[in-house]
Amino acid sequence: MILPNRLQPGDTIGVIAPASHPNQEYLEKALPFLQEELGLNIQLGKYVSEKNGYLAGTDEERLEDLHKMFENPDIAGIICAGGGYGTSRISSEINFDLIRDNPKIFWGYSDITYLHTAFRQKADLVTFHGPMLSSDIGKEEFDSLSREMFQQLFEPTSLTYDEGISPLTVLSEGEASGEIVGGNLSLLVTSIGTEYEVDTAEKLLLIEDIGEEPYRIDSFLNQLKQAGKLHDAAGIIVGDFNKAEPKDQDAAIPLDKVLEHYFSDLHKPVLSGFKIGHCFPHFAVPLGATANLSSHSKTLHISPGVK
Repeated sequence: MILPNRLQPGDTIGVIAPASHPNQEYLEKALPFLQEELGLNIQLGKYVSEKNGYLAGTDEERLEDLHKMFENPDIAGIICAGGGYGTSRISSEINFDLIRDNPKIFWGYSDITYLHTAFRQKADLVTFHGPMLSSDIGKEEFDSLSREMFQQLFEPTSLTYDEGISPLTVLSEGEASGEIVGGNLSLLVTSIGTEYEVDTAEKLLLIEDIGEEPYRIDSFLNQLKQAGKLHDAAGIIVGDFNKAEPKDQDAAIPLDKVLEHYFSDLHKPVLSGFKIGHCFPHFAVPLGATANLSSHSKTLHISPGVK
């Protein structure tokens, strides 16, 4: 795996919207965090404010912004304004040789999961699953821990997640090491059967989602199981499932029971409760970096994501 270079104060960060149109008010409110708190300069993508229905401009425009940021030597890293939907539409036209030859920090989550998977498997690039500008940073709820996670971009930093951050539940006992892969569960499922199908073999699989009822999460996990993705994984990191309450309480299976059904007999480490995903705090992690997951110590240790 290729580690991108660390950031230095004064570096320029590119901001793009490769999926849905970001909320422009929250985007503007988020920019001072990059400028004043992190000491970075900003270059907005040409089409970051475009709107094409539920997309941030046409596929060609979003792809152009992505390519321009990677090929520009003055851009040290790229952060996505928001998610939504749309990255899968441009994946087949991405120049992965360009990305491999110009490795740099790439940061986002949610619909950006599709790009994380593609970049890792097609360009060998370590990328970052973390809070975005319009979706998170520009909101009042953006908290101190989520802010601190950006410091890992300035110095190679080993991260540790334990119960000092949030309570963790052991769904299956064990200890395993491997690269962290995954992200948004629904996006991982949509990758199956494509050339960007997520590879979980001997990896630590991260899953999270928002706004999906337990029966939907059940169907997603069943798809991963049937595709062999749960069997192949070395361990599973269950992140945050925000707004997962069933609408019909009388005809529902609780989410914890759904998770137990799929994970309790896996005979590999599976822990839930990680504040990773559509939540605050949002613990940002480098995807493609090597990590160790242990049910015995209830810890996730992660190697640095930059060099």
